Amino acid sequence: VLTVSVPSGDLSDMASWDLSVTVEDLGPDAPPVTLSVTSDLHVGGVILKLVEKTQINRDWSDHGLWWDQKQRWLLRTPWSLEKYGIHADARLVFMPQHKALRVGLPSGKTLRLQASFSTPVFQTVMAICRMINIRHPEELSLLRPVEEKKKKKDKDLEEELHDLTGVPLSSVSRPCLYNGMPAHFADSANMEVIYKMLSVTQPPPAPEAIAKQYRPASVVDKAHINGRWLDSSRCLLQQGIQENDRLWLRFKYYTLYDIEPKYDVVRLTQLYEQARWAVLLEDIDCTEEEMMLFGALQYHINKAAQSEPQVLSTSTAMDDLESALQSLEVKMEGEGSSASELLENMTAPELNDYLNKAFIHFRPKKLTLKGYKQYWFKFQDTSISYFKSKEESIGEPIQHINLKGCEVAPDVNMAAQKFLIRLLIPAPEGMNELYLRCENEQQYAQWMAGCRLASKGKSLADSSFQSEIQSIRSFLAMQKTNSGSHGNAAAGDESINTHSLVSPRYHKKYKAKQLTPRILDAYQNVAQLSLTDAIMRFLQIWQALPDFGLSYVVVRFKGSRKDEVLGIAPNRLIRIDLGVGDVVKTWRYNNMKQWNVNWDIRQVAIEFEGNVNIAFSCVTADCKIVHEFIGGYIFMSTRSREKSDTLNEELFHKLTGGHEAL
Repeated sequence: VLTVSVPSGDLSDMASWDLSVTVEDLGPDAPPVTLSVTSDLHVGGVILKLVEKTQINRDWSDHGLWWDQKQRWLLRTPWSLEKYGIHADARLVFMPQHKALRVGLPSGKTLRLQASFSTPVFQTVMAICRMINIRHPEELSLLRPVEEKKKKKDKDLEEELHDLTGVPLSSVSRPCLYNGMPAHFADSANMEVIYKMLSVTQPPPAPEAIAKQYRPASVVDKAHINGRWLDSSRCLLQQGIQENDRLWLRFKYYTLYDIEPKYDVVRLTQLYEQARWAVLLEDIDCTEEEMMLFGALQYHINKAAQSEPQVLSTSTAMDDLESALQSLEVKMEGEGSSASELLENMTAPELNDYLNKAFIHFRPKKLTLKGYKQYWFKFQDTSISYFKSKEESIGEPIQHINLKGCEVAPDVNMAAQKFLIRLLIPAPEGMNELYLRCENEQQYAQWMAGCRLASKGKSLADSSFQSEIQSIRSFLAMQKTNSGSHGNAAAGDESINTHSLVSPRYHKKYKAKQLTPRILDAYQNVAQLSLTDAIMRFLQIWQALPDFGLSYVVVRFKGSRKDEVLGIAPNRLIRIDLGVGDVVKTWRYNNMKQWNVNWDIRQVAIEFEGNVNIAFSCVTADCKIVHEFIGGYIFMSTRSREKSDTLNEELFHKLTGGHEAL
């Protein structure tokens, strides 16, 4: 038997001390409430004492204690003050966990809604997306806005707010739909108007509105914007966000998964708006022909949005049944394949043809192209080889190039019948540049499709090869001009405001009467598309641009004396020379063995296969933002159709959180 002698005196008489708590509901000028507490009192007990002392009869269930000095919430109510490490000098605030937040959408509209200030931003974004019916909220995040150029006369103009503060936040992953919209939007005519605003594209902005927006002038400007993303692991209050502050909701990760127009009305509309503004503000580079096509599609989408009724989805039960039937159909198709078809699929196809080639070896400075020379090319698996002639192709090639991990960019001018494929191929010293010139659009579509698949590590036997060819050909078809057809169209439609459809560079370069026939020319090729198809086509062309999905950060590589740019893409990291804007090196995530952050010196270190190690510190963004981008893209690649309704939140935080996450 263990006998313990108890010292004289009652243990329950633990020394009490005063704790001051500011109660936000009492107003900014009210003095703190002083409570007499002991160190073993749990947080729930502190809240109970507070509520009794304030004598205000209301629902306090959403309130929590915020520890100001430590910038943390005390949400574990069974924990004692001693366990949290709270002493008499602690400044505590008793406040609601949900507060009003102004959220700027990609369309430029602003919502005022209740948002959680106590959960990680990742969960706050999920709740906002559930409220406005956007699936796959993991692709979006919040960032601090870039202020517009204000004129004196604009100062008094209040922004138009669409108020959703009365909508309770739901934890259900898929909202219950009523007439195709979440039930809370069907409550009143005013709420229906807000949902329509979310799900219908906005008319082209006035040229003055485009000019007023912040426009990045360089890759460094683009890099500064990425320093504004909020930390997904920490709550709004920890990042200095206060009640009624304004934040932007934007697509952050450009791996757009499982887009289904029937379910994704709001998601598609807001994605289109983000893509449209990226083009108009020259946040992404495109050729003049592509800009005219983007202008034509915007013009068509605006006309179709005004004339077509909004297509709302059917009931959830019917959708689920349709989805099940569709997957069963696919399964049965697969089972019904004949042996000869399976054998045919197992035999990897090849491309063989004469192409013109120009090659540039690694260059510290930009060099001009030398003339093209014709060779016989062979495309097999993920590699191309070339020979002096077709007859010599049975022997050893002049060069064998593996395209896995390379950059593929189109250089096409339909009017001049120029079909170029630009390949940036990783080499030990940097990047080699290969130009392939095709004779016609059929040859270009096949080889371009092959190069795109090979860069992702897929062979020509991949099931997406034919659809990739078709996609490229339909894109080329839209760029063709219909000579002689635009005259009548232009005469019959003087209302087209061309400077609302193209970026400011073209406002300066061309007059409206010069742009009108070119945009209407491109419009002839898309005029037959439905509203949804036109939006999808706009997004496809946006995704096909060479710089699509690149987020830039200015960094300083270990051992280097100058700043460089790191481009973060959905599947790779790109080292870019800041002086001339050239790609110097590419590293793919699937070759990454591990990455970590030294939080003391704020340095990111990454180890790749083949004993390749890189390390850099970040100049224009916190290293946590870069860490989150890399981890976020790796998380996006783990998603699968079977698990599409359940989001592995724990894995996201594990990959993006860093040591401060939990």
